[in-house]
Amino acid sequence: MRIKFLRRNWNRHSKLGKRRKKKQVWRNPKGRDNKMREKRKGYPKVISIGYKKQKTENKQIPIIKNIKDFEKNKKIKEITIGKMGKKKKIEIAKMAKDLKIKISNLNIKKILKPKKENKK
Repeated sequence: MRIKFLRRNWNRHSKLGKRRKKKQVWRNPKGRDNKMREKRKGYPKVISIGYKKQKTENKQIPIIKNIKDFEKNKKIKEITIGKMGKKKKIEIAKMAKDLKIKISNLNIKKILKPKKENKK
């Protein structure tokens, strides 16, 4: 699990991020007697060079918004489907299955399964 770097006293004051995710941001500790700045044991971690992600972990999965985007990204092993209709999703799912590309936010087996007609 990655360390979440947050500013000092974020859990004390609402304006610094207590129960408000948007306000939970990093600010470098600058106070004279600040224990976090001194990197003391038992205090939250301070951002430094050694915490960088690995290159393989850092690459983002491309978002496919139409068929042209899919054709550009055929060599990539994993994609995410953006906003589009069901017809285009099915079309891209078929192409992805043939090329053995994983779609992260869509179940290919479920969407390509033939529908059973209701018997009356």
